[in-house]
Amino acid sequence: MKKNIAGFVAIKFALFSVSVATAQQKAHNPLIFADVPDMSMMRVGNTYYMSSTTMHFNPGVPIMKSNDLVNWKLINYCYDTLADIPSLNLTDGRGTYGRGSWASSIRYHNGTYYVSTFAQTTGKTYIYSTKDIEKGPWKRVAFKPSFHDHSLFFDDDGKVYMLYGNGKLSLVELNEDLSGVKEGGINQVVIENASLPALKEGQRGGLGAEGSQLFKKDGKYYLFNISWPPGGMRTVLLHRADKLTGPWEGKVGFQDLGVAQGGLIDMPDGRWFSYLFRDYGSVGRIPYLVPVKWEDGWPVLGVNGKVPETLDLPLNKSLIPGIVASDEFNRKKKEPALPLVWQWNHNPDNSLWSVSERKGFLRLKTGRVDTSFLLARNSLTQRTIGPLCSGVISLDVSGMKDGDFAGLALLQAQFGQVGVKVDGSNRNIVMINASTKKPVQAASIPLSQNIVFFKAECNFTDKKDVADFFYSLDDKTWLPIGTQLKMAYTIPQFIGYRFALFNYATRDTGGFADFDYFRITETISTIK
Repeated sequence: MKKNIAGFVAIKFALFSVSVATAQQKAHNPLIFADVPDMSMMRVGNTYYMSSTTMHFNPGVPIMKSNDLVNWKLINYCYDTLADIPSLNLTDGRGTYGRGSWASSIRYHNGTYYVSTFAQTTGKTYIYSTKDIEKGPWKRVAFKPSFHDHSLFFDDDGKVYMLYGNGKLSLVELNEDLSGVKEGGINQVVIENASLPALKEGQRGGLGAEGSQLFKKDGKYYLFNISWPPGGMRTVLLHRADKLTGPWEGKVGFQDLGVAQGGLIDMPDGRWFSYLFRDYGSVGRIPYLVPVKWEDGWPVLGVNGKVPETLDLPLNKSLIPGIVASDEFNRKKKEPALPLVWQWNHNPDNSLWSVSERKGFLRLKTGRVDTSFLLARNSLTQRTIGPLCSGVISLDVSGMKDGDFAGLALLQAQFGQVGVKVDGSNRNIVMINASTKKPVQAASIPLSQNIVFFKAECNFTDKKDVADFFYSLDDKTWLPIGTQLKMAYTIPQFIGYRFALFNYATRDTGGFADFDYFRITETISTIK
């Protein structure tokens, strides 16, 4: 009897171990713990492609690729710069924070890839197209007006449309060559108030339905939108119709954890998923996947109406180096000057940076006097990632001039900086904390050497949203500096926090700072 009990226990333990191991091999939500909002996805054969929003950063409209719908890698951008205008160049004293290009729509039609977007900054709609989505080149057409949160759609009869709007949704037919709105084509409101399915009787207000993404399955049209009803949460709205012009039938599609805004993606094996995102504090808007079943001609999202923690898909790998990556700034011949993980804050001045003037270093040069970090050009950024991450730089300050400030920052409206300020013949390591919306110098330490190391650590666990800064004189012993940064996701910038390498002048131009490397990890130290 004892042997039977022991055997039974052994079998149960083995089955439990297999179950745990199997669970550990499955994908988990969030899909990407980083700021990748307003996703649009498509499948071409066995390969998935995704576009997203990066607004005022350049290059813009990132394109990502996946072979399993879980693990994504940056492969391209649609443009180097959106437009050569003062607000995008940071020459107007304000910039275009939180604007630039917004939600994109990615499509594949007759051997060509298309990505469309729109920009409040320019008041235009843009359509980019290419035969080679990884190498380009991209063809661009631009026209007015700016169609808010539109979905680009190629119908079976060859006609091309955009469905767009906020609350009131409209359909517009485009020219066959996508060069603009077709004269005499369909141009009409198709849903007078798309928010209604999420509102209680007599209720008004909240976020109007937007984020349109349009799909077709088995002869029916399906439209995904997001709304935020008063007193509720971010909600997925679904509409379906037999004709694009309607009538459209609507319902609430999903309400859980505020995971909303996205669309549909199918797999070669016949499974369907919905890609959505969630506002997750200062790390930004992070993607989720939920399974989809079809019932009575409607997509049914989630597992019993909830976001599942795990998915029957391959295990998530690290976001390093596909979404973010370390950089030693060593470049071989024919390699791009900057890997795709990097984006400039607004348009760069390309005459004032280099990875070739000093081999193995990024050199940021000053060409004008600036009054603040947020108005300084040529801050080079990449995403922070959750739940934990740290960024480290090595900085050579020997080329800096009086009034220059260079170092490592966490970029948002309530930013934090650690770096070297030059005051006459003196150099000081300083930490700036803008948690209160006003930059405060929280520490200043004299520096008597040319090489110094800085680190910023972010903790996004359970929306703690705090960051600590450190410095080192030997790259071995790290010392905390200044005060803890309380990070906050602010609407004026509308981005998750980003690591930023910066150098700007406050008095004299012509100085430079040399960055030997940037290294990112998914851990933080125990020093607090």
